[in-house]
Amino acid sequence: MTKIFLVRHGETVDNARQIMQGQTQGELNEKGREQAFQVAERLSGEHFDAVVASDLHRAVQTAEIISAPHQLPVTTTPLLRERDWGSFTGRFIPDLRNVPWTDDIETEGALLSRARAFLLFLANRYPGQCVLAVGHGIINKAILAVHAHCAMHEVQRMLNAEVRILNVTPSELDTDMGHTASPSYDEATAE
Repeated sequence: MTKIFLVRHGETVDNARQIMQGQTQGELNEKGREQAFQVAERLSGEHFDAVVASDLHRAVQTAEIISAPHQLPVTTTPLLRERDWGSFTGRFIPDLRNVPWTDDIETEGALLSRARAFLLFLANRYPGQCVLAVGHGIINKAILAVHAHCAMHEVQRMLNAEVRILNVTPSELDTDMGHTASPSYDEATAE
């Protein structure tokens, strides 16, 4: 079994401005850095064997701050990237409320497949170990849905710098979830 401390990155400049970041790099703002330092302090007594983050800058920044007391390097993976919001990227989120979704947005099915692949990667690479994993609002929601064998809309969104703990074995990830895509505006706000 692999124990995962799943974290959402700290608040970014674009989170505060309500801009859809998607797979852009992003930059923690002062509040986001403070959130990451608070998580680092709270988790300083935990034992981690590895630290894994999305390869987007805002997640790497958060992971580096949290992992500093443990003196562990941050391994990055594109599996943990935020949802690709296509042509919605860079737009003001409230303006997207009634806009039809475009074909260039990563589907929920693709997102869930990537989340499953990420959990399998951790479970196979770090069996019996404890991993700190820093991702983003929507990919973390997909990871939590795969882990709980439920639909994404049933998972409560993670706040910036929130931590949730999962225990994962490869065998529990073998089942196909069979979810259908049901995009919603509320998911967009969780980025």
